[in-house]
Amino acid sequence: MKISDFLSCTQVKIDLRASDKSRLLQQLSTEAANVAGLPADEVVREITKREELGSTGVGNGVALPHARLTNLKTPFALLARIRHPIDFDAIDGQPVEIAVLLLLPAVDDSAKGNALACVARALRDAETLRKIRSAPDREALFRVVAGT
Repeated sequence: MKISDFLSCTQVKIDLRASDKSRLLQQLSTEAANVAGLPADEVVREITKREELGSTGVGNGVALPHARLTNLKTPFALLARIRHPIDFDAIDGQPVEIAVLLLLPAVDDSAKGNALACVARALRDAETLRKIRSAPDREALFRVVAGT
């Protein structure tokens, strides 16, 4: 599985403004629901429920909020580079400036389940993170994460 299987250039946001973690999750969840054709209240509820289990701030300024949804057939992602880093209760205590909201099908199909691992692997690389932070526009940022 490749990131471009579930993320398109139009699903990349640059200089997103959010004052805190809650507002960021609300914004990303609502946007993802609208683009994916899902009920916004369900996406917000499931993302919030997952976040209550523990922060999805994985360190190095990155967060991977995610949820499984029963009425979703294929993985869907929304990538945001945040204009002003926000506190996210990340594992390393650092503020988050890159967030990938990932919606996954409730049925655990191994190929579809690999979407989260695929994103996590890509965003672990220091050079990839540097390029994401310096990409001048959404197209360049998409090319970095899609590996094209």
